[in-house]
Amino acid sequence: MNTIPYDELFAYAEKLGFGELHVKFDQATELCAIIAIHSTKRGPALGGCRCIEYATTADAIRDALRLARGMSYKAAISNLPLGGGKTVLMKPKNIANRNAYFEAFGRFVEDLGGRYITAMDSGTEVSDMDAIARSTRHVSTTSRGGDPGPFTALGVLRGIEAAAKHKWQRSELAGLTIAIQGVGHVGYSLARDLHKLGVKLIVCDRNEAAVARCQEEFGAQAVAAEDIYSVECDIFAPCALGAILNDQTIPLLKAKIVAGSANNQLAEPRHDVALWERDILYAPDYAINAGGLIHALAEYQQSSMEEASKHINEIHDTLLTIFERSAQERKSTGEIADIIAAERL
Repeated sequence: MNTIPYDELFAYAEKLGFGELHVKFDQATELCAIIAIHSTKRGPALGGCRCIEYATTADAIRDALRLARGMSYKAAISNLPLGGGKTVLMKPKNIANRNAYFEAFGRFVEDLGGRYITAMDSGTEVSDMDAIARSTRHVSTTSRGGDPGPFTALGVLRGIEAAAKHKWQRSELAGLTIAIQGVGHVGYSLARDLHKLGVKLIVCDRNEAAVARCQEEFGAQAVAAEDIYSVECDIFAPCALGAILNDQTIPLLKAKIVAGSANNQLAEPRHDVALWERDILYAPDYAINAGGLIHALAEYQQSSMEEASKHINEIHDTLLTIFERSAQERKSTGEIADIIAAERL
């Protein structure tokens, strides 16, 4: 395994306000697991299990630390009784026995005694969560709870409505043009909901079948992935990759609102200020995409999905508060969201 200098690791952890880092290697399944627990002040740390290939161990650790901190802020901004954590599984070239692999990871989660709750994330599926559940009860987004995508999309929709209300004093979205980057589980659900409200859609995705589906069902206009930033639209909704708001893409934007489900949309924190200086209203990603986390908590606590939906609808008011404070205090929306979350932590 590649190494990372201890001083660099601890300096980065200190910068993010950590926390704990737990590492597990299981020879039988080739499981290389990293669990980062940022905070448990508000409750157990809930965060997804990411299973992807990494170039180095250092990259995997940094990703786990960064994402866990984001989960703490997401839970705090949504006033949930949760801390923030994240798992990174350094995926081998081939997983010989996927069930055994995730059952081994479940035992690792169980060893933490409920201080960390895992869930589905990039590279993992509902069936993987079911395998984890055979080793621990500290898991959510299993087949018992259903697809969290529509719940995340509901929160993004309510956030978009809040942004339009603040920016243009609009109570309806009909007639607006929204460009969606990524129409997978969440992006597709968002496109469907927006289409029902009379929104014109522009979409892109690496999956051509997903784009074709939106064209056929919603009359969406398809564009190449590299062109999505510069299309003429009212709202840009990133629903795929992170770090897509950067020095190269921000100058291309013609939208006046950025509001989508993707995690870690800003390449660097300063890019939030860059949007603000261009008078582009940015809905902080961890505030607007909290619907999936709310759904995961409801499943874990065995609460009703009606209650979860009610809480998700409150994302609208959370974002309005952020937007209004941003205007009053003349600070970017990301700064305001961080201040609110940090106060609650």
